[in-house]
Amino acid sequence: MVACDSPDKSTLHPPSLPVHLLLLAHIKNPGRLDYIYSYIYLRRGSMRKPIYSLTRKLGRMSWNKYNLYNIATKRITDLTKLTLFQQKWIAKRETRAYHGDEVTERQFKGKFFNPKLPTVNTGSTAANPHPPVAVLTYAELERRLDFIVFRSNFAPSIYAARQLCVHGKVTVNGKKLSFPSHKVNDGDVISVDPNAIQMLKGEKGTELDFEPKPFSQPFLFVPEYLEVNYNTCQTVFLRSPISRPGRSEIPSPFPPDVHSLAYEYYARNK
Repeated sequence: MVACDSPDKSTLHPPSLPVHLLLLAHIKNPGRLDYIYSYIYLRRGSMRKPIYSLTRKLGRMSWNKYNLYNIATKRITDLTKLTLFQQKWIAKRETRAYHGDEVTERQFKGKFFNPKLPTVNTGSTAANPHPPVAVLTYAELERRLDFIVFRSNFAPSIYAARQLCVHGKVTVNGKKLSFPSHKVNDGDVISVDPNAIQMLKGEKGTELDFEPKPFSQPFLFVPEYLEVNYNTCQTVFLRSPISRPGRSEIPSPFPPDVHSLAYEYYARNK
């Protein structure tokens, strides 16, 4: 028998682990359960792909220079040589990586996806055609609190905007909300603590100066469904995004045809 120390219960993790990793860890550290579980969790963490992977080239809602490079050099696969399901799945993967990658598929289908998209009076012409209404597939996500903070340029990424919400730096109509997934209503006023905004520099209690981050210029604009006051660090959510002849109000690096395929994927699997 192999003599071993009794493991500290505070260092143990739930044993819901793959068998092959458990066996490999046991071979390297026989009898030490605390070492085994630590080894497996380290292996799990090392296998996660980075958010701004230069090989996957999935665009994110971020000002990161690597993300900007991925979006600028992204080339959509030739979908004509694939099956219809493959086209829909690729379109879903690409668009969901940008529009709310931190939202699970179950949450998106249950709370933010509406198969009945609004119909509008297009008023389009041959020179200025109206985009497909499927460009509004992710319109409900724009009501999320973390999305509004990022779209208002108060955070350099959707992940930083989420952190601001969780840490209590964001209020809605004067009430502190620490839920990034909160869906605002038309006319709600969203306020952000100026001292928590990374781009505002200066001493606390004095007038702060705006110092833009590198590579942020392509993202420094405000959608038409938001009204932002940078003097008070407040945003008013006016209405849901809509599509207009020749363009859509939802910022996205993907053309309308890709959004249409993603909509068909979710409408079929709703």
